[in-house]
Amino acid sequence: MSLTQTNSRMISNVGTSANQLVQLDANAKLPAVDGSQLTNVSSGGTPSFSVRLSSDQTVANQTTTKLALATEDWDTDSAWDTTNYNFTVPSGQAGKYYFTGHVIIGQIWGHDSTLYFSQVQIRKNDNNVAEGRTYDFSATTKNLYVTINKMLDLAVGDVVDFRVYHNGAGQQNQNIYSGSAQTYFQGYKVF
Repeated sequence: MSLTQTNSRMISNVGTSANQLVQLDANAKLPAVDGSQLTNVSSGGTPSFSVRLSSDQTVANQTTTKLALATEDWDTDSAWDTTNYNFTVPSGQAGKYYFTGHVIIGQIWGHDSTLYFSQVQIRKNDNNVAEGRTYDFSATTKNLYVTINKMLDLAVGDVVDFRVYHNGAGQQNQNIYSGSAQTYFQGYKVF
């Protein structure tokens, strides 16, 4: 078969149906194609969840504490445990996941000469895999904001949670503020 015969056969088999070649239109754009028959294509984005505190949570000084994130804004695969406050990768959903968390630690008091800090952690199977800190050197009372993001490669059954730690002055316990814009943890499967 010559190149000319192959080219004419390819041109005659252009369209958007099964076993046809898809051709760009005059504007170099793909035509609309019905994707309902596509298989083995990961849609990404699920499982996904968004959780937050139901009410303010008190965290003891110098203690790493799992946040009691019991209010679900959504949980596509029922993978967030509202009793143990963790995400477990469901069966068939291994892959790369993106997580983000944010806390507001209320009315913390620092000191001019001592290094005080607040931190958040994302933990995988009870091991710290990401940590974000905010330092405080001032002798004033203020709210501290800490945010963290992390991509993780997860297997079925892996468990992820969100924790906070602070070492505020005077060995005080601190409040973690509740609310969807104040303290939250979110995650979704990328692919």
